[in-house]
Amino acid sequence: MKLSRSFLCAAFVCALLLTLSACRCCAKSDTAVAPPQFNGATPLQWSVRLADSEIPRLTNKLAAADGGKWDYTMGLFTLSLLKLNEQKELTPNPGYLEFTKYAVGGLIADDGSVRGYKKDEYQLDALNPAKTLLALYTLTGEEKYKKCAAMLRAQLLTQPRTDDGGFWHKQRYTNQMWLDGLYMGAPFYAEYAKRFNEPKDFDDVAKQFALVDEHLYDARTGLFYHGWDAKHSQPWANPVSGASSNFWGRAVGWYAMACVDVLDYLPEDHPARSAIISELKKACDGIVKWQDADSGLWWQVMDQGHREGNYLESTASAMFVYALAKGANRGYLPRTYIPAIVKGYTGILTKLVKSDAQGGYSLTQCCAVAGLGFTASNGKPRDGSFDYYVHEPIVDNDLKGLGSLVLAGIEVQKLGAKSAR
Repeated sequence: MKLSRSFLCAAFVCALLLTLSACRCCAKSDTAVAPPQFNGATPLQWSVRLADSEIPRLTNKLAAADGGKWDYTMGLFTLSLLKLNEQKELTPNPGYLEFTKYAVGGLIADDGSVRGYKKDEYQLDALNPAKTLLALYTLTGEEKYKKCAAMLRAQLLTQPRTDDGGFWHKQRYTNQMWLDGLYMGAPFYAEYAKRFNEPKDFDDVAKQFALVDEHLYDARTGLFYHGWDAKHSQPWANPVSGASSNFWGRAVGWYAMACVDVLDYLPEDHPARSAIISELKKACDGIVKWQDADSGLWWQVMDQGHREGNYLESTASAMFVYALAKGANRGYLPRTYIPAIVKGYTGILTKLVKSDAQGGYSLTQCCAVAGLGFTASNGKPRDGSFDYYVHEPIVDNDLKGLGSLVLAGIEVQKLGAKSAR
C-alpha cells in the first residue's frame, strides 16, 4: 500500500514526539532512546546515504578537472562530511577525511597558498572552505591548513566595506552586502577569533549581522531581501532602501545558517549574542510562515507560492531544516518548531530525493546559482526580479543542497535521539 506524504509526515512527527516524551519520562535513566526512522532509515543514516552517493560522483569530476578548484560549495560539502564523521552513533569513515584532504587539501601548498585563490577579488565566498581547513588542522595537525586559514583570515583586514562597516560581498559588487556573505565569512571569522584568541573581532562579526538586520529585513513578510546596495545606485536596488526586490529562498537559507553557526563561537557573555539569537528567531519565524502547507517544502521565491514558473526548491529547503533543527537543539528556538522541521525534512526525502539503479541517491530541483548585477548565463540581467530567479538553471546534486541536507539529518536525528538524562 502506498502512503501519502502527509500521512508519512504525520507518522514521523508522532514518532518524534513520542521519543521526546520517552526521554522526559525516563529523565533519571542513562538509556538512549532510539530515533524515529523514515523508510527504514534514521535521519543520520540518510545523511550517510547521501554522502556516500555523492563522493564517487565528485571524485570522478575532480579527476577530470585536475583536482577541481577552490570553491565555497565544496567547502560546505566537505565540512558536512567531517561533521558526519563526528557523530557517536556512527563508525568513523576514513574515506570522508581522505576525500576532504583530496578535494580541499589538495589545492593547498605547504606554505599555505591556494591554487586558484586571488586575494584582490575580495570574495567572501572564498572564505567558506576555511571552516574545513580549521577542522582539518584539528584532525591532522598539518601546518599548511593553519597557514592557509591565517592567509584567508588576513583577507578581512583589507576587505572593502560600506560606510557603516559592512563587508562588500566581492570587490566587483561595490558597496553591496548579500545574505550569502554572512554564511561565507562570519562563522569562520568568529571561529578563528575564538581559536586564536582575537576577542576584539567578535564585535566586528556582530556588526555584520546587525547591518543585515537593519537593511534587509521586511516586517510585512517576515523575510529578508537578498542584497543591499549601500549607495542605492544599482539597477536592482530600491532607490529608497537600497534593498533588492524579492525573497530568494537560498539567500534566506544562507543567513539562517550563518546565525545558528556563528553562535557556536560567539562567547556566551558577548553583548550581541542575544541580538543574534533574536535575529535567528526572526528569520525562522518568517521561514515557517512561508512553508508550503502541502509538501512541507519552500518555494524558490518564497512569498510567491504557486505563481507560474515558481518551484519547490531543494537547497533552501535543506538549509531551513538544518537551521531550524539546530536552533531547536541548542535552545535558541522553541520546540514548537518541531512539526515544521519534520514536515520539511520529510518533504525533502519524499519529493526531492530520488534513488537510482545503482543504489545511490540524488537531490533534485536545486537552483544552480543566483546573484545580483551583471548578466546570467542565458544573457538576461540578474536584476533580482521574480522572472530572473525562476529562470536560472535547475540541476541535481548541487553541493549547496547536499551539504546542507547532510547537516540537516544530523540535527533532525538529535531532536529525538538524545540520551535521556
